Amino acid sequence: MPGGYLKLIELGLEDCVDEIDTVRILGYVLYKDGKDAPISFPLEKYQSHVAGRNLHNGRFVQRLRNKAASLRSVSLEQGTVTSLIEEKGTVRGVHYKDESGQPLTAYAPLTIVCDGCFSNLRRSLCNPKVDIPSYFAGLVLTNCKLPDENYGAIILAEPSPVVFYPISSTEIRCLVDIPSQHVPSVSDGEMAHYLKTLVAPKVLPEMYTALIAAIDKKDSIRITPNKIMAADPHPTPGALLIGDAVNSRHAMTGGGMTVALSDVVLLRDLIRPLHNLSNASAVCKYL
Repeated sequence: MPGGYLKLIELGLEDCVDEIDTVRILGYVLYKDGKDAPISFPLEKYQSHVAGRNLHNGRFVQRLRNKAASLRSVSLEQGTVTSLIEEKGTVRGVHYKDESGQPLTAYAPLTIVCDGCFSNLRRSLCNPKVDIPSYFAGLVLTNCKLPDENYGAIILAEPSPVVFYPISSTEIRCLVDIPSQHVPSVSDGEMAHYLKTLVAPKVLPEMYTALIAAIDKKDSIRITPNKIMAADPHPTPGALLIGDAVNSRHAMTGGGMTVALSDVVLLRDLIRPLHNLSNASAVCKYL
């Protein structure tokens, strides 16, 4: 989404979308019953380089990590956080395991929890009420092009809406929205049959052959839940919950990364005037 790119500019991180084969995107085209309606992002008041950026999420996150690690004030430690360290209602840091599995601890006056929609830490920091209205069946298509390379495509069809958007110069992501109560099994071939017989006939002719080829490719279909969770945090001294860990929206909106980056900008501006984070209760009340 262009909003995410604007937040990158605001953070001085716009170069993190360079050199990872991103695709400039200007909007989406809705298709239904043989008709189409283009919906462009409102970019008129911005400079020409501002647009949406479609990409491989992992490549982008690695660029962000490298950028952070390049700062002299940052020490980057890779590991898996297992739990928060709490003392008398205040979070003091985290328990984690390093890459070798060694259990370790890290202490800080403020722990920022941003472990995404599958967060295993949020329960002590908010009241999570997660709804899963549907699942995405995801595939990557090659050897095909969308009608307009700068626009994604949303097919509004029965039984499932389908989204196509480029994630590199040679790949197109296909996401099929399937209601939670009707998710076919991948392991026994039900999902492949569902996609071939009920979904593929409804997609754009330009995508049909590539979609069938992707379905037939071994281990190509990925299933992920679409989580919706309204923010309901309870202030906890020493910790702050941000991003999809505290507030999730349906992935079809494509807003997750934009919201995460917006949270970072907001938090940066809030913390900037503070010169001392050691008074956890005062910082918690301020935030």
